[in-house]
Amino acid sequence: MAFKVFDLQCEHGHVFEGWFSSHSDFDTQRASGLISCPLCDSKSIDKKLSAPMLNVSGSKAPAAPAAREPANAPMSPDMQAAMLKQLREVLRQTENVGERFATEARRIHHGDAPERPIRGVATQQERQSLAEEGIAVAPIPALLDDDRLQ
Repeated sequence: MAFKVFDLQCEHGHVFEGWFSSHSDFDTQRASGLISCPLCDSKSIDKKLSAPMLNVSGSKAPAAPAAREPANAPMSPDMQAAMLKQLREVLRQTENVGERFATEARRIHHGDAPERPIRGVATQQERQSLAEEGIAVAPIPALLDDDRLQ
């Protein structure tokens, strides 16, 4: 079965992919309130202008247009929503310390600050230095590290 892959955008500017059997399938699902933004759950969704792309089960995927980022692996809308739901949960459970991330991570590691889950901004050099000191950190894309996603 062939699916049409559309770039969608909610009223808050969040962009995500949706897979539909046709343009009318998208229109029907949107009118029925079945499509929502996986980041903020908004139901005000529009299609963005994008190069057409089909995902055809069992066949070789077409080459992506040069202007698009290369795709890693296709993910169903349900998988995308589940992943983003987990990310929102991580954001809710962590304190955003911003530019003080490396300093605060060291303070926590050395017992100079209360132990708690934090997130923030660190350069590649700061992340490498933290790793060399035995302080485990995991990067998340800056685009997703946004308190408004909670």
